[in-house]
Amino acid sequence: MAHASALRAGARPRAAYLRSRRPIALAAAGIVALVLVFVAGVAAGTVAVPIGETAGILAHRLLGLQVPVTWTPAQETIVWDLRLPRVLTAMTVGVGLAVAGVTFQGLLRNPLADPYVLGTASGAALGAAIAVILPVRTVILHFGLLNVLAFVGALAAVTLVYRLARMGAGGQTTSLLLTGYAVGSLLAAGLAMAMYLSGAGLRQIFTFLLGGFEASSWERLAAAAPLIAITSILIGLRARSLNGLLLGEEAAAHLGVDVRRERAILLALASLATAAAVAVSGLVGFVGLVAPHVVRLVVGPSARLVLPLSALLGASLMVGADLVARLVGEIPVGVVTALVGAPFFLVLLRRSRSGYEL
Repeated sequence: MAHASALRAGARPRAAYLRSRRPIALAAAGIVALVLVFVAGVAAGTVAVPIGETAGILAHRLLGLQVPVTWTPAQETIVWDLRLPRVLTAMTVGVGLAVAGVTFQGLLRNPLADPYVLGTASGAALGAAIAVILPVRTVILHFGLLNVLAFVGALAAVTLVYRLARMGAGGQTTSLLLTGYAVGSLLAAGLAMAMYLSGAGLRQIFTFLLGGFEASSWERLAAAAPLIAITSILIGLRARSLNGLLLGEEAAAHLGVDVRRERAILLALASLATAAAVAVSGLVGFVGLVAPHVVRLVVGPSARLVLPLSALLGASLMVGADLVARLVGEIPVGVVTALVGAPFFLVLLRRSRSGYEL
């Protein structure tokens, strides 16, 4: 009996040690996966570019190394002007959606929340549809009117939800969720009417709704990446507040968190990241739901760990989904993420009915 107790006592430190190593192991696996999908994403496609030539082009253009030129000008154009900005855009969007997903799940204390839960998707879609209908064609910072109005619509929807929720009765979290659902439904009705009136532009609206990176360019990446990077970093710096909010408003207040201010700041930052991602890629679902949960199941709920690891996993998932979409015939990226994310969502829903906690 004493021997068995001693064995159990010795097993506890080992189990604790293994748990402490999980974040490092997940980070290492995530970095390896991201490097692999990055290289594959740049090299593979309708016209394959050998790995050696791809590495040479990247070393020459990114690092300025003087390497023997074994590639053709056409291959360099494909890698540098077409595929590299597309892969980097997918990585950036994946980071933005994953970080926003972690934030919204923490703010709302809801494991099924995603970056679009407060009407962001409906607002962006309605803005894009209005841009298709309007007889105006303009370009702002290399973004068409569709991208600009999608960004504005996403932010306008979240702002409206937040203002209406503050005037509602009941807890702030419940009010946000219910208001988001109501406003999202209203905006979806407007989207349906816009699609009905769009005529020949209907295909363009559907392309936005299904998401994709076909229009990626260095200029668009330069406009969106800083906004997503800055908002993600600022959210990471508020990991302590997010951890406090996970415990509930009263517990967070006892820990010294200014609940109202921190909630507003985190909501604004996550909404900005989501809107920037949507403006670049259209509506790509499930990445902001799947990545945070996979990480949380491995390392636990601490936002200090979940935020950076989710960003890493989100980038890998998005680049991988875009690669699959290209290889099977340029299908929308949203279709690929839905095929992976929908079964995962059903598992989460089943667990939530059984008392699953964030």
